[in-house]
Amino acid sequence: MHDNETRLARVVSRVQRLPDGAAASAADDLIQPSPSSPVLVTGASGFLGSAIAAALRARGWSLRLLVRPTSPRANLAPDDLLCEGDLRDRASLTEALKGVRFVFHAAADYRLWARNPEEIFRNNIEGTRLLMEEALRAGVQRVVYTSSVATLKPVEGGLATEDRPLAEGEAIGAYKRSKVAAERLVEAMTRRDGLPAVIVNPSTPIGPRDVRPTPTGRIIIEAAAGRMPGFVDTGLNLAHVDDVAAGHVAALMYGRIGERYILGGENVFLAEMLADIARIVGRRPPRLKIPRVAVYPLAYGAELMARIRGVEPFVTLDGLRMARRHMFFDDAKARRELGYTSRPYREGLADAIAWFRAHGRLR
Repeated sequence: MHDNETRLARVVSRVQRLPDGAAASAADDLIQPSPSSPVLVTGASGFLGSAIAAALRARGWSLRLLVRPTSPRANLAPDDLLCEGDLRDRASLTEALKGVRFVFHAAADYRLWARNPEEIFRNNIEGTRLLMEEALRAGVQRVVYTSSVATLKPVEGGLATEDRPLAEGEAIGAYKRSKVAAERLVEAMTRRDGLPAVIVNPSTPIGPRDVRPTPTGRIIIEAAAGRMPGFVDTGLNLAHVDDVAAGHVAALMYGRIGERYILGGENVFLAEMLADIARIVGRRPPRLKIPRVAVYPLAYGAELMARIRGVEPFVTLDGLRMARRHMFFDDAKARRELGYTSRPYREGLADAIAWFRAHGRLR
């Protein structure tokens, strides 16, 4: 009884802080797990998606996970219901959405380089469009769409917020352009078609279960192995992946339809991040500050070799162009409206390194 009263008080507190007209939406129901109505999660075999699935599972939700036949299964739980399909296969989406009330769309093609960049656009834009159309047709009650802080304008010398969206033409590289286009698509469907979507913009998650790994996970691996002797002047916002996942659940419970929420952590310079990694693994931190212009020839060569070998390069031209700015963000809106919290980012680094070590990725 006490837990229910506490939860109700928390909801009422958030509702009272919402703008006029939003309170009815937030208070319309207390969203509760229902064994007869599973939650669909896309991308659950990957890094962030598996953390979202774990957060929902721990709260008693019945899960249905959309996975491709070739998706790794290491991050999946045996009791979860798997639906094999593809975001670009409408029939498989229709089947996966049967009887579903809530959808978490976390699947994304998160690559800063691809031999064929059109693959990134097709996966992130067309896949999102088909899923949102089928979610509308299925009559789902709420969609939490995982966007990215890549869709927001960086602020020189300051912190970017949700009220500074990036235009597609301003975005660097196929990944960022595709995420901007996909977010605008979701926003348009929310306004035009009544799609009940809440948008979340994670910053840079770090932590366990990074199976692929992500571009940031690759930096952690290389730095922990002592293969990053220097750094360029850039910065990013780092958050433990499990906190970002909890923020997704909070967005389902308390988020306002049509709004976006940054789910972040701490704003950190790359030099500081590398020094912390070195301390965790017992190495000397890198001291060499490398001029960005000196890295461009390496990136050109890495991308050329990637085209020949078919392996994603560690250093990319788009990554260097993004690094020209400090990618720092303010997640106060999510903390205020969703009750979002995040632990110190060094705990995410430690958990990531422990997971990579346990899975043989640190050599």
